[in-house]
Amino acid sequence: MREYWKKNLGYMVALLSVWAVVSYGCGIFFVEQLNAVRIAGFPLGFWFAQQGAIYFFVVLIFAYYVLMQRLDRAYDVHE
Repeated sequence: MREYWKKNLGYMVALLSVWAVVSYGCGIFFVEQLNAVRIAGFPLGFWFAQQGAIYFFVVLIFAYYVLMQRLDRAYDVHE
């Protein structure tokens, strides 16, 4: 079970790191470069700060679900 939890924590750290990079990187640090592109009349940096990071987080939640389903089956702890 230690290896199971080690992999589980690894998935969480990796996915949350990706989310942090997308949230802070696209919404704060690279906003000037992203604002050169417009989506529906709004700058892309503004879109990432307001909506894009949330959508990306939902995709990461789904990815975590899929990864955990595979991990649970591999270690025979699925329901």
